Amino acid sequence: MRILLTNDDGIHAPGFEVLERIARQFSDDIWMVAPAEEQSGAGHSLTLNQPVRLRQYSERRFAVSGTPTDSVMMALRKVMPAAPDLILSGVNRGANLGDDVTYSGTVSAAVEGALAGIRSIALSQVYSREGMGDAVPFAAAEAWGAKAIAPLLDAPFAPRTLVNINFPPVAADDVFGIRVVRQGFHDYARGSVVEGTDPRGYRYFWFGLHGIEHTPGHATDLEAIQDGYVSVTPLQLDLTHDPSLADLASRYGG
Repeated sequence: MRILLTNDDGIHAPGFEVLERIARQFSDDIWMVAPAEEQSGAGHSLTLNQPVRLRQYSERRFAVSGTPTDSVMMALRKVMPAAPDLILSGVNRGANLGDDVTYSGTVSAAVEGALAGIRSIALSQVYSREGMGDAVPFAAAEAWGAKAIAPLLDAPFAPRTLVNINFPPVAADDVFGIRVVRQGFHDYARGSVVEGTDPRGYRYFWFGLHGIEHTPGHATDLEAIQDGYVSVTPLQLDLTHDPSLADLASRYGG
């Protein structure tokens, strides 16, 4: 089985090393193509206004001067000799839960894989404290990563779908198990924007990731993580709201 590894935290991110160790439990045919620098929050963006550059570190390890989506596209079109059987994106430093998946470069790399018809899985390690930087503990992801991936290797994936996995912010031995759950909902009304002044006296604004209230419902990814479970959520790329089609069509005379 040929596996492509990518992420949004960058080619040198600690979570990428964790992902490689997880992947090698399934195969030795591992290819790594990831952004040269951190691209958190890049979503499903492409680099269009400047050239994308490729740097090779070893036979199957490459860095891309662009986004996670750029990385997957470069891997599939320029780097790999044939399409992979599986794409794993992560392990992200921080949660990708609820509505945050739309911002996530980690999830968007898996989206690009799904668009190419390749089985794709995003993996993220939730952490509970601010200001940890690269000191985020990945023990839960390392211990439970292969357990969460293994059942998906022969599971039927519908076209244009992917799976989003999050690991709770607890020690590996404190994880209660794995739950298959739906995507939750965040309330962003109280999200923070931090204001400051730079050394030259100009104001700046920095979007904060803390202080966002959320509303975990029954059997959502948010609730599963709060309860100490690994969350597994199937996502689809079709954003059409089918119940609105008939009403809108009638308003346009259709």
